[in-house]
Amino acid sequence: MQIDTHDVLLVIDVQNDFCPGGALAVPGGDEVIAPILRIAPEFEHIVLTQDWHPANHTSFATSHTGKKPFDSVELGYGAQTLWPPHCVQGSAGAEFHPALHLPQAELVLRKGFRPQIDSYSAFFENDRTTPTGLAGYLHERGLSRIFLAGLAYDYCVGYSALDARRLGLPAFVLRDACRAIDLKGSVAAIESEFNRAGVSVADTADLFA
Repeated sequence: MQIDTHDVLLVIDVQNDFCPGGALAVPGGDEVIAPILRIAPEFEHIVLTQDWHPANHTSFATSHTGKKPFDSVELGYGAQTLWPPHCVQGSAGAEFHPALHLPQAELVLRKGFRPQIDSYSAFFENDRTTPTGLAGYLHERGLSRIFLAGLAYDYCVGYSALDARRLGLPAFVLRDACRAIDLKGSVAAIESEFNRAGVSVADTADLFA
């Protein structure tokens, strides 16, 4: 697969809280770093996303009396899974994993900073309409094909890929450079959505083929 100047590597949420020992650790979360660093030199353009929640964020179980992590509640935009507090603004858990050394990244996009709405996707908040500004940035930069890696495969990576397709952008999820939470069948669910939307699932080795 040939990478060109219109391609962008979108590295999703490789932060301490999503890695082993973190507040919302994805199993094997730090294992995505080696394949990401291996493929990064192939890309002229890299964008990082960073979960960036206020301490009272509505997606935190602690913000809802009697609720515990991984319960679901109905909010104004629909069903919301409740999470342990994580990636709180300015905390060590919100920082990028120290091994993720990508100084060449051209943009760090923070998401999830609005207290009353969660943001899985790099493109839209969970209401599916409030934009993050990433689509406009990519359009102005002439970046039109998206390669995704990071955490978690079945949430923030997956939703970002689906929204890329919704915006008419080819999207390739690099499966071996992602790790999943797999909460209540979420991997099977996101892969079914990939099939419907035309998201391609590839391997980092395909970039060198």
